[in-house]
Amino acid sequence: MNSKDFSNVSAVRINDCMETLGLKAGEYATDEDRLRNFKLAAALERCTPERALLGMWTKHLVSVIDIIEGIDQGKTIDCKLWDEKIGDSINYHLLLNGLVIERFKEKWQVNHE
Repeated sequence: MNSKDFSNVSAVRINDCMETLGLKAGEYATDEDRLRNFKLAAALERCTPERALLGMWTKHLVSVIDIIEGIDQGKTIDCKLWDEKIGDSINYHLLLNGLVIERFKEKWQVNHE
């Protein structure tokens, strides 16, 4: 894939991810706290919000591994499934980024000014 095509498909992917995050916000978050579900899960599991996110994210990672193993075995994978799983992976990275920035806000601002 050339650089222009890669940039185009990446831009489309990021736009799709932002759309999905916006749609899911109404289901999993509040206007006051976009990361609420990870904090609530953390309280229930007696862990950090980042650890709670990792638990939820792991389900998606296992699914990606299963898909890749299927390809290795010669199975055909529907493009819609790939889109969903790749988007989920990116979204969990973005959500983790939000948790990390929130947790280390003071340090983050110093290091990223």
